[in-house]
Amino acid sequence: MTQTSPPATTGQHINYAETLDLRTKQLIVAGVLLGLFLSALDQTIVSTALPRIARELDGLSLYSWVTTAYLLTSSAMVPIYGKLSDLYGRKPILMIGIVIFLLGSALCGLSGEPFLGNLFGGGMMQLVVFRGVQGIGAAALASVAFAIVADIFAPRDRAKYQGLFGAVFGLSSVIGPLLGGFLTDSLSWRWVFYVNLPLGLIALAFIFAKMPRLASGLKAKVDYLGAALIIVFTVPLLLALTWGADGNYAWGSPQLLSLFALSAAALVAFLFAESRHPSPIVPLGLFRNRTFTWVMISRFLVGAGFLGAILFLTLFLVNVRGFSATGAGTATIPLTIGFIIGAQSAGLLAARLGRYKWLIVGALSLATVAFIWLSTITADTSYPMLAARMVLVGLGLGPTVSLFTLAAQSAVSRQEIGVATSSGTFFQQMGGTIGVALFGAVLTSALGTQFKTNFAEVVRNAPPQLQSQLATVQNGSGGAQGGQAFDAEAAKQKAEAGIKAGFAQQYQTIEAAVRSGDPAQFAALKQNAQLPEALRSGLAGVPDQAVQSPAGQTQVLTRVRQSFDTAQTEVLAQTDRSLDGVSRAIKVSFANSVARIYAVGIFVIALALIAALFIPDRRLGGRDPQAAPVMDAH
Repeated sequence: MTQTSPPATTGQHINYAETLDLRTKQLIVAGVLLGLFLSALDQTIVSTALPRIARELDGLSLYSWVTTAYLLTSSAMVPIYGKLSDLYGRKPILMIGIVIFLLGSALCGLSGEPFLGNLFGGGMMQLVVFRGVQGIGAAALASVAFAIVADIFAPRDRAKYQGLFGAVFGLSSVIGPLLGGFLTDSLSWRWVFYVNLPLGLIALAFIFAKMPRLASGLKAKVDYLGAALIIVFTVPLLLALTWGADGNYAWGSPQLLSLFALSAAALVAFLFAESRHPSPIVPLGLFRNRTFTWVMISRFLVGAGFLGAILFLTLFLVNVRGFSATGAGTATIPLTIGFIIGAQSAGLLAARLGRYKWLIVGALSLATVAFIWLSTITADTSYPMLAARMVLVGLGLGPTVSLFTLAAQSAVSRQEIGVATSSGTFFQQMGGTIGVALFGAVLTSALGTQFKTNFAEVVRNAPPQLQSQLATVQNGSGGAQGGQAFDAEAAKQKAEAGIKAGFAQQYQTIEAAVRSGDPAQFAALKQNAQLPEALRSGLAGVPDQAVQSPAGQTQVLTRVRQSFDTAQTEVLAQTDRSLDGVSRAIKVSFANSVARIYAVGIFVIALALIAALFIPDRRLGGRDPQAAPVMDAH
């Protein structure tokens, strides 16, 4: 049996599960849910507006940084907020987080306004900086919200509310893109950020008026060194993974290797500092707790699999099924529905059964089956069959967020609920980032092989006028990389224009030779290998002297025009068939490559399932949630 590390010093603790009435608890939950919804919504609502923002602020080069800045600050701050909420209470930390988030939202909406001038170098850079501010505030919402449920409900009652909190993330993924598109088109992209203000103020009012301090009773010094080191560890690591996955730098480049080295050095220093501090940001003794350790491992792996499932499913919808970027967001609604149903159902079942382990194992088993099914997708997979797979993925992964949180909270002392909860969020976010980098490398490798194989026959059978263009696409510079669908119609128009121009030039050459009236020029023309074979065969029967009279010239040119029209029509038809083959080859390449990603995902989710099997099977009781266990059950 193992034991968690004891907290430094404890003070008097109030049993909020018994002292608060149900209505007050429900009002607290409503306010926290609204705040959490804002945090989750902000990650999806901005994506729809980003193209308009980049165009208006003239900042296409900083496009990805709008998302990266938010990711960096929010991920780095999550474990810090968890510890601070254990030290100072949930309410003040949550309110501080909401205020920072709303301040960042207001500043994001003001980015590029004339009165800000050239602050930070321009409007787009202002948005990047202010998104970082938003992320600092959002981290408090993501890390503290789940801990509040543990403070105000007994263990068995937590389960159904944790499921509700998990469903918020699924709901935001549906509403975000739709609301973002509506606000951007109807009002302004700035309202994508301003909309947070009234909702956030309502949440703030609920929390201020109804929520008690929710202090854990822990009294200790703040671990400033640990906080600094976890930031130095997280930010370079996420930057390196993001830049490597996006192709900004090669994985073996000095820039990325330096960031990885800095992150590794910070991790070693962090572990050393945490082992000596009386109240560390992340108590290392928690990892002697079997439940906590296996939950963190499994949650890390689930984070990698889940984010990969969403991201590359969207890629499949755009490049294979032909959805627009916005349409692809809407098309993933079945996954969200499955996620919400799975999260809420698992919470209710855990509350009824009083156990969580086998619900986790069952959910991950279902997720493994879903990934096996996803690995069979092809270019011909219909949307209804894809939607069925999405629902299964949601049903499998939806329960994990709430059940993993419930398991971690039930395995630690009341003074460590905040840090245990935030650690789970941190591990899942890190897993997601590393998973995207891993799956991105799989995609790049698979696409290279698939394009080479599937394009070879298309290029061989294409007309000569088209082969050079197809070679450009085959070599990866034809717009079929990075999630951008190949524009077959544009390629077709370009090819047709080139073919018609080539035929027109050839006709002018022939016309000049015929109108010259010189039999020698006409004889040489008939031997020109660049002319279509059918035309040369037709002209071979025409005597050279026929071009010496105007009537003969007209007759020859009439025959040439007919042959040219026939040849041009045949070449254009062959071009259309070739370009249809190009589109088909690209769709097959993307479909096979995404299927390869899900094949790797099977391994990732299966590892999460194996880790879950080692989680002790703890019974949820109706006792004081703060008198958490000292010993791990077996």
